[in-house]
Amino acid sequence: MKDRVSSTKPLAPEIIERAWKEYGDRRGIVASENISANVSTNSVYRLVLSDGHEVIAKTTVYGSYVYFRQDHRIVQQWIRRLADSRYRNFLARICEQEGGNIFTTHIGDTGVVFYEKTKFYDFLPKVLNLNQVKALGREMGEFHLATTKVAPLLSKSWKSLGSDVAAFYDTLGSPSWKNEHGLEPGVEDALRTQCDQFLTNAENLGYHQFKKIPVLVDWNIGNFSVGMDGDGFKFFSRWDYDWLRVEPRMMDFYFCARVVRAEGDQDSFSYTLDPFFEPRFIEFLREYHRSFPLEEEEVLFVKEAYRVFLLNYVMRIGEHFFRPEYCRRLQREAIDTYFPALEKTDFRPLLRALRS
Repeated sequence: MKDRVSSTKPLAPEIIERAWKEYGDRRGIVASENISANVSTNSVYRLVLSDGHEVIAKTTVYGSYVYFRQDHRIVQQWIRRLADSRYRNFLARICEQEGGNIFTTHIGDTGVVFYEKTKFYDFLPKVLNLNQVKALGREMGEFHLATTKVAPLLSKSWKSLGSDVAAFYDTLGSPSWKNEHGLEPGVEDALRTQCDQFLTNAENLGYHQFKKIPVLVDWNIGNFSVGMDGDGFKFFSRWDYDWLRVEPRMMDFYFCARVVRAEGDQDSFSYTLDPFFEPRFIEFLREYHRSFPLEEEEVLFVKEAYRVFLLNYVMRIGEHFFRPEYCRRLQREAIDTYFPALEKTDFRPLLRALRS
């Protein structure tokens, strides 16, 4: 049977074979399947081992390996600290070596990590009904609450939103970056204004006093599974740590808004702010607030979380998270549409979710 599997399915790319050998597992890789998303620049493979077990391999060519390794160490600690909560099996586990240390490596410019294959249960439909919207609010609130309780016990992250924005501000002065991105005259100044506004507004709202927890940012419905529970659901499993940050919990809200919007989670996507102002997101926020109360300043920070998402993940490093055809479109839309709309929008109407 093993011979037949290995003869009909391709073996893993050489870099994964090398990383697996370095990992030190005696089992061999007999087959692999590329299960990468068609949007991300990372590569993900399902590996079949010689004893029939499966693991997931991910490779990335972006960013500092130090951050890559640190992020996975934080996830490992996070998983362990949630052991006494009902989320003890929610996060996909990272493969460990003897002694209990996770394994990550870099070969050339490529970082590699292996995950235990997680079990799936139910997936949310593309369009949620109202009970499912409320369930997502409750679950996200309870998950954030459980995480907030253990966050002080986790390692600190060297990354911060402020350092990202500062780096982008400086990058905007680089002629090569401007040429590569085809920025028109005046765009550089407009983007620097956005950087300044984030730093000023975030400080005024109390960013430095907000509790910082691990957040996963990207909550599209392909990244997690649930267990249906009557008219609602409970979180069952979650994978994909590409956008992990240790930041205020509100960084997770934009993708939650996209999931609960009336048109649902879409394959063809843009990053407008409209989902924040649908009645469905107000319902989500209301249920979240009942599970894990929000302060007014935290709700108002949602605007700045969205702004910094655009500055960092779309403009500054978009080419490392999106394939070129997506990246160019999103960056142009950010300049022409997203930022101008943000300047005209008051987020105080979201506060009514706290008052009802």
